[in-house]
Amino acid sequence: MTQFQIERFIREDGETIAYLRRGGKSPGIVWFGGFHSDMTGTKAQALDAWAEATGRAYLRFDYFGHGASSGAFSDGTITRWLDDALAVLDRLCDGPQVFVGSSMGAWIALLAARARPEKIAALLLLAPAVDFTEALIWARMTPDIRREVMEHGQWQRPSAYGDGPYPITRALIEDGRRHLMLDASIHVDCPVHILQGMQDPDVPWQHALKLVEKLSGNPTLTLIKSGDHRLSTPEDLGRLTHALDATLAEGTFRNP
Repeated sequence: MTQFQIERFIREDGETIAYLRRGGKSPGIVWFGGFHSDMTGTKAQALDAWAEATGRAYLRFDYFGHGASSGAFSDGTITRWLDDALAVLDRLCDGPQVFVGSSMGAWIALLAARARPEKIAALLLLAPAVDFTEALIWARMTPDIRREVMEHGQWQRPSAYGDGPYPITRALIEDGRRHLMLDASIHVDCPVHILQGMQDPDVPWQHALKLVEKLSGNPTLTLIKSGDHRLSTPEDLGRLTHALDATLAEGTFRNP
């Protein structure tokens, strides 16, 4: 696989956003990573190999406080990470792109599609954690944990993936309420395909069903009976690239 050097650009506040970019055919693919993850994860790397093999343009980046970008993770919010994504789209992407969002990245991708409709060709969402700060974190907190968040400003959340514990901050919870989507219909003028594991302890498959109900048009939902949250087995990665192939083969997306 061809290796690229990490590139960076500077935001208006002096923070830097790191990214990796591969040239190729349009529409390009943009990877929106998950909460507390980065652009070198298994799925992001698998997409890079697929992009090299198919000659497709591909862009991946790290949000503020993630991976090779600057900033402290604990200072991040949905607003900040959405702004990072919009800056990436505005600076680095010409014409409509296929947004591929994993977990929190699916929420960011949907918000970005709403904010930049001219930049979206199609959406592929993996274990979409839309509204996760409220529906999947705050709603599951005990009264004692909620009190700790509100009084002390954060709570250290254990992780089952070897990358924690990590902070859930009061700012993250309160800011997330500014961006909730599942309390109204979600209009997206492009094809949408969702991959969701049925053994996912973080984003229950019923949560993905609720998103399908709220989305306009005719989104496709693929439920993977043995699938977990990461969807990173060889079989899952095959489903990911197959879904991309199918989306691009349809030719129903908006071309540049």
